[in-house]
Amino acid sequence: MAAYASLNSLMKVIDDIETHPSPPIFLDKQQVESLTEKLVFLQEFLESYDSPYAYSDEADPLEMRIVDAAHVAEDVIESYIIDTMLLSAAATDDGGSEDDNYDDGGSDGDNYDDGGSDDDNYDDGGSDGDNYDDGGSDDDNYDDGGSDDDNYDDGGSEDDNYDGDGDGEEISCIHFYQDLHNVIEEIDWLKKEVAGITREKVVHQRIVAGFRSSSTEKKPIMVGFDGVLLQLLDRLTDGNTNLQIIPIVGMGGIGKTTLAKGAFEHRLIKDHFDICVWTTISQDYNIVETLRQVLSRAGGSSISMDEKELEVELHKRLWGRRYLVILDDVWSIDVWDRLKFSFPDCGDGSRVAVTTRMSNLAAHLTDSYSIFKMGFLDEASSWTLFSNTVLGEQSFPTRLEKIGRKIVGKCNGLPLAIAVIGGLMAKSELTLGYWVHIEENLSSIVNSENDDYCLRILKLSYNHLPAYLKPCFLYMGVFEEDSEIRASRIVELWVSEGFLKPIDNKSFTEIARECLKELVDRNLILVHKSGILGNIKSCKIHDLLRDLSMKEAQMQRFFYVLREQSPQGVISQHRIVIPTSTSKEKFIPPSTSKEKFCDALGSMSHARSYVSHKGGVPKLTNSRFLRTLYAYASSYSFENVNSRCIAFTTTWEFVIPSINLLWNLHTLIIDCVKSFTAPIEIWKTHKLRHVDFLFRNLRLPDPPSIDNDIIIMKNLEVLKGVRDFSLSEDVVKRIPHIKKLKLTTMYRAELLGRVNCLGYLHCLTKLESLNLIVYPFDDTKCLLKMSFPPSLKKVYLSPPIYFEWEEILQPLGSLPLLQKLTLYCGRFRTSKWETIEDQFPSLKSLTLDCCDDLENWTVLDSSHFPLLQELHLRRIYGLKEIPSEIGGIATLRSIELINCSESVLLSAKQILKEQEDIYGDQLDLKITARVLGRTIKNW
Repeated sequence: MAAYASLNSLMKVIDDIETHPSPPIFLDKQQVESLTEKLVFLQEFLESYDSPYAYSDEADPLEMRIVDAAHVAEDVIESYIIDTMLLSAAATDDGGSEDDNYDDGGSDGDNYDDGGSDDDNYDDGGSDGDNYDDGGSDDDNYDDGGSDDDNYDDGGSEDDNYDGDGDGEEISCIHFYQDLHNVIEEIDWLKKEVAGITREKVVHQRIVAGFRSSSTEKKPIMVGFDGVLLQLLDRLTDGNTNLQIIPIVGMGGIGKTTLAKGAFEHRLIKDHFDICVWTTISQDYNIVETLRQVLSRAGGSSISMDEKELEVELHKRLWGRRYLVILDDVWSIDVWDRLKFSFPDCGDGSRVAVTTRMSNLAAHLTDSYSIFKMGFLDEASSWTLFSNTVLGEQSFPTRLEKIGRKIVGKCNGLPLAIAVIGGLMAKSELTLGYWVHIEENLSSIVNSENDDYCLRILKLSYNHLPAYLKPCFLYMGVFEEDSEIRASRIVELWVSEGFLKPIDNKSFTEIARECLKELVDRNLILVHKSGILGNIKSCKIHDLLRDLSMKEAQMQRFFYVLREQSPQGVISQHRIVIPTSTSKEKFIPPSTSKEKFCDALGSMSHARSYVSHKGGVPKLTNSRFLRTLYAYASSYSFENVNSRCIAFTTTWEFVIPSINLLWNLHTLIIDCVKSFTAPIEIWKTHKLRHVDFLFRNLRLPDPPSIDNDIIIMKNLEVLKGVRDFSLSEDVVKRIPHIKKLKLTTMYRAELLGRVNCLGYLHCLTKLESLNLIVYPFDDTKCLLKMSFPPSLKKVYLSPPIYFEWEEILQPLGSLPLLQKLTLYCGRFRTSKWETIEDQFPSLKSLTLDCCDDLENWTVLDSSHFPLLQELHLRRIYGLKEIPSEIGGIATLRSIELINCSESVLLSAKQILKEQEDIYGDQLDLKITARVLGRTIKNW
């Protein structure tokens, strides 16, 4: 919810002040304690608050008042910070030393660790442009033209921090404390109001009772589930005599209950089981009532029994009988943990089926093999379901079939959406004009408040989220429809926005990843790609759920999507989303004039973030409070004092100016083929967490050689795209916590003679991912001097063509945690590679690409790569065959061959045949071969 997010954001601002660099920002201790106490109270209230507006098309007025109060407080405090920083900078420019004003402070609150998977980063040795979705950000300018809110009188400046020359600063300081006092009073009124609210949870089961289907209703239309239904029937009635728990998992509206009901009512099931019981749990459950229902429907009596007595009585009733119990709509692991003792295992083939949206609950119940994961309907099944719903057995009118298929296509295979729209069309006139209208407005109709059946089931998932997850779900509406969203981008933006609640001993990056995983487990976000290590690489969100998130977010003023209409009433919006442009003006949203667009942006003086995925933002004239900029741009001025995350694309080559003012910067991403040179002050950006130059063109200066105040950049974990960077002893000790490092080097002989450029790599004891391209002019001494830290999990190495791999394969194979290895270019001097026992103990993915002169690869035993899952051989022209022992690796799942010899293809096919003879239909091994970009074999 937006209210909870605004409280977390305000708390984040207060926490950041404690680690503010010079000049220090002083707040009145009593004011801070008073404000913090009230904010914590409101947070705890919202964590247990069930809004009476949960199923309304109106925002909760109480929540909106909390949002407004928190925003006002943020404006007051951040305006004060900005003014103090700018006044101090002005004083420095008049005669002080620049460096004296920048001191480290150290917070690690805004940690971003590029999330998701790094797997994409090692696919090739070239540009990483593909790893960065639509680049970045642009907020071109900073206009310090004072606070935009007349109530705050510019927030003032702290006269304790700045030797100003007069009473102006003193007056501004007084105004600031008075403004903050007024804000605290308003929040106190809110605290007193909510303290009187009785915190009784709304029983959602009663809310949805009017539209929830039950097992006694008419038989559902079983379309598209034939194959899955047969599998489920087989699992329910197979010869396994042990008690089996069978979870059926999928997002809301996907057809879990329909499938379970189809099986429950099947004649085979009725004949096979002695007792068949169906019960619906829901999210607000009563264990005693559930036990009574099951016992009663199993033929027992449950009068005047408590939970323990019911558990014993149900166990007795089921003992010795083959039973089937279907627990529909289970939301909590606790439900199962309290029910499971009632279900005896008598060795007679009894079954318990559980429908749930929660993947983690399903995994808790059984192994992955036993889980039925529901997918979307294909095109043919979707059309059959739609036509049956609209016209039953009647033939479909030819004049409506084309528009009807468009309508079905917009439902994206979600059975619930198809059924709801089909029901709507069944009651409508069969006129082309009306159906065209429905097609054009499908998303809004499916998610309209008038259509309770569809909306409430989808919204049920949102309303049931804990408070800390609701802002994360709402934020998913920021991303484009049907887009593949990199997990790292989601994490990065969530962290930058500041709405995550801190957890002791966890970075905000870790918290964001956990929230993402939890939304996936709840089937509100779909995993699109997973990494070899099981991590989430990219996600998608179903259109209907995205519509829900957008509707809720804009209703609660969580973000604002910029459109053509005048922005009156949205001046206080904190997050601005700029939709994709289809116009000639790259940064102008569709159907919007440039003048209206610029006027709209200029009026939103309170905006903290601008996000544009495939469009951009023009020169901003009023970006005083900007914290997050994720958009295309032609330049960026690096003057926004409040900046946390700067990500943008540009075609300009320039030197990054001094970044002393950016005290809170933690993420810097620039997408540009031109080179950038960072200022030496970058070594004093103590909160910097993530640096990524996507075309490997960032040039970092050496740290100051004479520096009495060496700053350890303890938050810096990601450093990518740096060119000609020397990992000297001085550099390494400043970045001890680096986890991901991507370097391109073109070391000249004179530099190699002076500096051991990579010799201190082993000192980076937390390094997990190394991506290194080396183009030396004379030799490869720097690589030979390289010593790898044992913490490495992923390595991509691309040396010159004459580098000999024999020199470093043994130390690479000795890395205990190495799971992904890519060797690009280089050569094998001896034309052979013979692996050694106990090498590569954790390796899951191996790629050899353009490695010249390798002819004979010998693997004496499959235990040499005990965990290998993926083998990629690309352009290894001289290799004669794949060792047969590779096929004996139990974990191997795929072999990819690109432009390899015919003999290598034949050896791969022989491996497949040998394994098929052993495992038969149970074999899970895929082999793909391509020549000149064309797939010629796919076994």
